[in-house]
Amino acid sequence: MKDVALVLSSGGARGLAHIGVIEELEAQGYRITSIAGCSMGALIGGFYAAGRLTDYREWMKTIDRKKMRDLIDFSLSWNHIVKGERIIDAMKEVVPDVRIEDLPIPYCAVSTDWEHGEEVVFREGSLYEAIRASISLPSFFDPVRKNGRVLIDGGVINPLPLNRVERHEGDILVGSDVSGHDYEAQSKLQQMAREKRMADRSLGSIILNKLIPDNIEFNYITLLSRTSSLMIRQNSKLMAQLVNPDVLIDIQMDKYGSFDYDKSEKLIALGRSKARQAMKVALR
Repeated sequence: MKDVALVLSSGGARGLAHIGVIEELEAQGYRITSIAGCSMGALIGGFYAAGRLTDYREWMKTIDRKKMRDLIDFSLSWNHIVKGERIIDAMKEVVPDVRIEDLPIPYCAVSTDWEHGEEVVFREGSLYEAIRASISLPSFFDPVRKNGRVLIDGGVINPLPLNRVERHEGDILVGSDVSGHDYEAQSKLQQMAREKRMADRSLGSIILNKLIPDNIEFNYITLLSRTSSLMIRQNSKLMAQLVNPDVLIDIQMDKYGSFDYDKSEKLIALGRSKARQAMKVALR
């Protein structure tokens, strides 16, 4: 049985694909002996290290758009939209909190010190405190304040923390990266949807098509979102070049976004398929 030091990237809901990666590694007889994660990767990795990933997966099957809305606790703050307390409390009912140093395998989560621009690595203390700091998407979640620091999403600095996972002699380093987007495929899907919309000659569609600009997909929200995604992606690629993992499972997506938490089973299946392909190519 081969030992694996596993690293899971940031990526919002796309990080649910990490569950499929873990399942495939175990199905092939690999033993995960240490784990590091960033943002959603920190959450998935932490629940796995706690031995409760199956419980989390079953809970995710119950998540639909309505339940997602119910779990959002909006804030009137100037620096964030969502407090983030309600979702954490809901997950604690499924996966109880535990101290990181009590986990059966070494684990760490990466966050970012907003004021000093420094990476903050959690290797001890509350698992949920580490996860909450690591997933603090800027402007969306309320930042975590700890020891005089303002902590935000680790993906800002190190979205694929290959340099932070604990290594053991003889293990193989495996990275699962969901930070990439297949923009060409996305453009084709958008074009197909646009053509289908334009071909609909019903009165309502004709009026709607007159009101919707042809370039509606190119707006300030998508511009900022893609700019952020491109920077995160570049950082993850640079880390992979610096550390050179034995296996890099690169999961670029065209259909799924950062908030598609109601599509967990499809994302998990995709992660498992990509892991199977990557392991076959890298270790043949």
